[in-house]
This record gives sequence, C-alpha cells and structure tokens, in this order.
Amino acid sequence: MRHGKKIIKLSRKSQHRHATLSNMAASLIQHKRINTTLAKAKALKKYFEPIITRAKSDTTHARRMVFRKLQNKDAVIALFRDVAPKVGERAGGYTRILKTEFRTGDNASMCLIELVDFNENMLKAATEQKAPAKKK
Repeated sequence: MRHGKKIIKLSRKSQHRHATLSNMAASLIQHKRINTTLAKAKALKKYFEPIITRAKSDTTHARRMVFRKLQNKDAVIALFRDVAPKVGERAGGYTRILKTEFRTGDNASMCLIELVDFNENMLKAATEQKAPAKKK
C-alpha cells in the first residue's frame, strides 16, 4: 500500500525525474504552454507551483533558490521578468491542465498544461462575460 506517498514517480529514478521536471518547467516558462501526458502534467504542477510562489519576491535568495530547481538561466530571467509580475496578486493555481486526445502509439492520455494568466482567448472571454448587459 502506498499510504502517504505523494511523489509521482513517473517510472524514473530520482535524478532522471528531477531533470525531466526541471526541463519541463523551463519549457513551460518559455512557451507558456506545453503538450504532455497527464501523469507528467500532474507531477509538473506540484513541482512548478512552489517555484512561481518563490518568484513573487524578487530577491537574490529567491533567484538562487529558483535557479537551484530550474538549472536554466534564461528561464529564471523570464520567470522573474515576465511571469511573476503578471501573477503577483494571484494566491495560487498558476497552471491549468486541459485534457486532450489519447496518443495514437500507446493510447496514453495527453493534456495541455498552461500558465493561467497567459491565455489571451480565455481572458478576453472572461472580460466579455463580466460586462453587464443593458436592459431595455
């Protein structure tokens, strides 16, 4: 039984798992959305959300702690310059997982993981819904 074991292992050893999640997190920062399997997206969400929370305070210590997880200088710069100011007032839930089709080769469930505040189509739809309708 696996009571209390909350790490999604992804059928990898720990170093391989950390490298995979670090690379996926850097890609998510640079591209704002990536297409991956559902299991990897769920593991990435648990790995990535504390990184964004840490990036809200732009200090040297926070940058070093984020770099320790990401190991990508360009991703750290983009995170502190572009992503963190946009999600500064959000209390959590920085990523969204949208399920898509199944992969044709092995029928794995695929999904799209994206940063919530960077989807322009959904932001436009939300502002249009908030505008009150005029009554005649």
